[in-house]
Amino acid sequence: MQEDIRQPSKRARAAWRRISGWSAGCALMVGSPLALAQQSDASASAADQGPATAMDTVVVTAKGFVAGGDQPVPVHDGSNGQIATGGRLGVLGEQDAFDVPFNIVSYTAKRVEDKQAHTLGAALRGDPGVQIGSGYGNNSQTFHIRGFELTGDDVSYGGLYGLLPRQLVNPIGAERVEVFKGASAFLNGVSPSGSGVGGSVNIEPKRAEDTPLFRTTVGYNTDDYRYAAIDAGRRFGDDKEWGVRLNAMHGTGDTPINGDDDNRNKAYTLGLDYRGSRLRSSIDVGYERDTLKGNRGGIYLGQGLDAMPTAPSARTNYTPDWNYSRLESTYGMWRGEYDFSDNWTGYAGFGFSKAHEFSRAGVPSVVNSNGDATFGMPMDTHHDEKHFTYQTGVRGHFDTGAVAHAVNLGFSGAVSRSYNAYTFGSVGSGANNNIHAPSDVALNHPAPTGDPSLASRTRANGISLSDTASLFDDQLKLTAGVRYQQLTVRNWDLSGTPTSDFNDNGYTPMYGVVYQPTEHLSLYANYIQSLQAGPQVPLKNGSGVPYPNAGQTLGIVRSKQYETGIKLDYEKVGGALSAFRIEQPNASGNGTSYGLDGKKTVKGLELSGFGEPVDGWHIMGGVTYMNADLKGTNDHDGNDPIGVPKYYATLSNSWEVPGVNGLALTSDVIRSGSQFADDGNRYRLRPWTRLDAGLRYQASLSGTPVTLRANVDNLTNNGYWDAANQSGYVTMGTPRTLRLSASFDL
Repeated sequence: MQEDIRQPSKRARAAWRRISGWSAGCALMVGSPLALAQQSDASASAADQGPATAMDTVVVTAKGFVAGGDQPVPVHDGSNGQIATGGRLGVLGEQDAFDVPFNIVSYTAKRVEDKQAHTLGAALRGDPGVQIGSGYGNNSQTFHIRGFELTGDDVSYGGLYGLLPRQLVNPIGAERVEVFKGASAFLNGVSPSGSGVGGSVNIEPKRAEDTPLFRTTVGYNTDDYRYAAIDAGRRFGDDKEWGVRLNAMHGTGDTPINGDDDNRNKAYTLGLDYRGSRLRSSIDVGYERDTLKGNRGGIYLGQGLDAMPTAPSARTNYTPDWNYSRLESTYGMWRGEYDFSDNWTGYAGFGFSKAHEFSRAGVPSVVNSNGDATFGMPMDTHHDEKHFTYQTGVRGHFDTGAVAHAVNLGFSGAVSRSYNAYTFGSVGSGANNNIHAPSDVALNHPAPTGDPSLASRTRANGISLSDTASLFDDQLKLTAGVRYQQLTVRNWDLSGTPTSDFNDNGYTPMYGVVYQPTEHLSLYANYIQSLQAGPQVPLKNGSGVPYPNAGQTLGIVRSKQYETGIKLDYEKVGGALSAFRIEQPNASGNGTSYGLDGKKTVKGLELSGFGEPVDGWHIMGGVTYMNADLKGTNDHDGNDPIGVPKYYATLSNSWEVPGVNGLALTSDVIRSGSQFADDGNRYRLRPWTRLDAGLRYQASLSGTPVTLRANVDNLTNNGYWDAANQSGYVTMGTPRTLRLSASFDL
């Protein structure tokens, strides 16, 4: 067998060694579509020449996954097409999770489609290490990974920060949704808002495949939300080196939440790519617009609240009908890499984005455990953002005696600017209300906000150097790296007066080790430091009173992570068990001021896995246990931090019904332990359980492949407090929602 492999993984080489020992008739390379196509061509050629004899040799040229570049990691055979075997690790490129000292899981476009996910949160719902929440007083989705918040501003696109819409992301153009568990500042650089200490999320765009695609989807969600989508891709050229992939989606209608009656959503992505023998390049552009009226937000925990009230019924909307958001984002990205030789590759990428947002927010402040609430100061906000981010570097492979080295020298940077304008209004009748039996709230319109003025500017530049040394036939891998980071953060008030100026630089190291005693077992450990911008001060406290330093960045902070774990990977089963400890400076407010206060420490144990224990039955899920506390604070030493549940567990099932070809039944169970909504641990959110169910049916209609899907979220229509964020803002889970869709491959 002839190999065209630059740097395959140990497991890939072991598989190819087994294949080379088999007879030509059994040389089936499972898991590599490209290899299957090449083998098919070889078989066809052999057939043209007549029947093979004992002396015939079938030559297969295999191009397997090559770590370090932009080539997506293959899908795992035991995941029912839902999970890939690795993902992008920032400057280190795409990597097989089994071979690196980090914890990463990558969900595929098939999983997004099967879950009928129209938001990033819906796509990630069911990961045992990710809790989905909401932003402060708006419609943004936030993600708690290992007990630390990740904001939408800090979700990366093709490894670059600041490009995607910061509040809601429609994953229609996502080939992979990748979750990196743990601190990632060394790999990805400094995130725009400084979140993501416990983990990060990256979206990889779709690429045209060798087989032409034109898929149309129509769908319906309760109550009367309708949408249509297109996914089209084609490759051109003698070797199909040019590719085009287009995705588009339009939706409009109501949701099951009372009064949430005018949602309009548009999302478009276009990807162009070239794949030559040495040069690979791509351009991606996207546009998203979301208009939401009467949408339910969260609640503030007002001053003097005696205890956390029970959650209202699932469909109850305690937010006024004039609550409104209009979100618009445009973004683009170029990436390229060039092979100077078989062992050395240069890479580069840059991207830009701009966002325009307007919102009118009326959020109730709950004042007692009965759910009585007040509407003090409705707010109109006009917010704009601009981002430019870039990355370049070189990676290569060489040997020193018995040691193989994979080195990477990278430079990355980003410039982010945000612009704010806001005014506060008042309400008339209905100012005193109750979240269990809400009544109409009259709005005295705030004054016009005017044009947004520059509020903050963040500039981050960093250079990183890493080396992975492999010994004993790749059984032992030692990774060491260091990043030099420069970070500047400046803030202005609404009048244009500078209010703060932070500038810092420093070296942040990273160490990791992987030991693979067998091809199915991997032991790993890592230590990472990160330098990042501190959190931003919320605009208001729980009583609706603005903080004097609202919108400002709380300096520059350092975080640390220690992690160790074990990974298993068999043909139809994969999983990981990890133990971690993460430390970060804590931020909190006392009603009149908001600032850094002590340190937040989260220690945890995370178990995750997936597989096909019985033919036709696929499962995935896991559980994360966390022990978190505050140290060195003024008033809350030893307390639990905000929004960190004791445990979070998920289990997904997919069962292919015997005797009914193409029919599969699905279910998802999510269980969250209790968590606190304040540093003082007075307001406890009760544990909750959510059950989802569905079915999927694949058939052919007059020769046209058709996929029918039906999903029910929150089957029991349970009303529960879903999550709490750092600013004392608590959100509810979604009510029972039926989602139907039909996809046609034309």
